[in-house]
Order: sequence, then C-alpha cells, then structure tokens
Amino acid sequence: MIAILASAILLEPDMSAVAADAPVTERWFRRHAGLVRVTHWINVLCFTLLLMSGLQIFNAHPALYTGQQSDFGHPTLAIRARQSGLGVIGETMILGRSFDTTGVLGASREEGQLTPRAFPSWITVPSYQDLATGQRWHFFFAWLLVINGLAYLAWGFATSRFRRDLLPSGSQLRHIGAEILDHLRLRFPRGEAAKRYNVLQQLAYLIVVFVLFPLVILTGLTMSPGIDSALPQLLAIFGGRQTARLIHFVAASGLVLFVVVHLVMVLISGVWNNIRSMLTGWYDLGRPRRNDVG
Repeated sequence: MIAILASAILLEPDMSAVAADAPVTERWFRRHAGLVRVTHWINVLCFTLLLMSGLQIFNAHPALYTGQQSDFGHPTLAIRARQSGLGVIGETMILGRSFDTTGVLGASREEGQLTPRAFPSWITVPSYQDLATGQRWHFFFAWLLVINGLAYLAWGFATSRFRRDLLPSGSQLRHIGAEILDHLRLRFPRGEAAKRYNVLQQLAYLIVVFVLFPLVILTGLTMSPGIDSALPQLLAIFGGRQTARLIHFVAASGLVLFVVVHLVMVLISGVWNNIRSMLTGWYDLGRPRRNDVG
C-alpha cells in the first residue's frame, strides 16, 4: 500500500516550474513536489523516534566527554540527581558550571514524586529505562532516515532543486539584515515572493541538509565498534569515540532547535496553509492582486 502510494506521488508531474512563471494574479501555487512531501513526513516520523530513543540511550549514562575515554571526574556535560537536605535535586552541569534543573532534567516528577532520571519518561522510547530496546528503535529509524535522505538528495541533485531553490543569490545575501528585521516584525512574504524560499530559510535548510544531518549520521557510525573496526579513520576525524558522542548530541540539539523554530514559523505564518502545502503540494498565495509583488 505504501509503495503504491509513493509510486503514484513520485510519478505525478512537478508543476512548480510552471507555477513560478505564472502571473502574480494567480492564487494557488504548487509549492512542494510529491517526493518532497513524502520524504518530509518520513523525516518527521524518523526524527521524532530517533530523538526519543536517543534520549533513552543517553539516560543510560547521562554524561558527555571529549577524547577516546570517559573522564568521569571532568565531564563536558552531565545531567544527574543528588540528595540534599530538601530531598532529590536535579542538576545539569555544563563545562564545570552547575544549574538546578529539578523537575525537568536530572530529577523529574513521576507518579507524584521526584525520580532520578536525566530526561523524563514522557520524552523517551520506551518510557521505562531499557537501553537495549532504545538502541533497537534508534538503529532502525536511523537507517530509515539515511535511506530517506539519500532518496531526497538524489532527487534534489537530479532536478537541480538545490541549486534553484536553496542556493541564495548575492542579492539575497546582501539583504539578509532586512530579512531578519521582517521576521522579527512578523512580516512574511506574500504574492510572488511567497513562491520561493527567503534567504534565512535557504541558509537554514543548507545547514540542516549538508551539515547537521551528515554530522549526526557520521558521529553515530563512529560510536559503533563494528564500524570503527572497518573504518578506523572516523575515530581520527572526530577525535575519539567520546568526542563523537558529544558532537552527536550537539548536532542533534541543533536539529531540535531548527524544528522548534520551524514549528513556530509555521504557526505564526499560517498553520493550515503551510500544512496543506505539505500534504497536497498547493499553497494559497492569498487574494489575487496584480500589483502584489511581496
């Protein structure tokens, strides 16, 4: 069923090039091709479960280090619980500085009482502590994400989409300051300007597609002893297994930040219009006006 649906969507004509040349009096614009929509929703599923299973794995040893070996006395980041006169306290330590994060990180409220746990149960898969199950979930969706990403990259290069849609022009880069101010004022493009990504979207997507996702994948492979035996160069590139784990965590946090900003922008710029365009491909440019040039 899924294969038939995917085949039907992939074979549908991509009308984006036609719509881009249409007059500004049009209202409906074909914003996303079929493969973009399919890979987007697969990414949503994969990233959600990778995040939740990854936090389950992190909870098994909630500390990060640099180098090849764990330096238990000097972690770069640690999330832990400790006893005090007031009871259990959650504590997050970053670069030697500690912060009280009781109730959120280190010690979360479970069944009415504070329980020592780096990340709370509601955000991990499974919800109870089970490293082996978390790893199985993580590895399965990691490979699904890789296959999905390769399909998207192959399509993007074959159709020149990356060059056409994601590479900012010199003019766009020169106006990046104005674009930032427009976003801070919640002024979003309309009409013809809404047909293309703005420079902030282009730079964000380039960083996600060509920096953060590759880092997450490569550092994940570096943490695998089996992969290390076949490709020991990965350990040298990332400065050891513990440094790779730290980079993996930071890159994944960068992806989480991107998703949060992305969701906020979707909500404030027109939630239904944005969701509809990612479900059907069609984006509503608004009431047609001949002089609406963004």
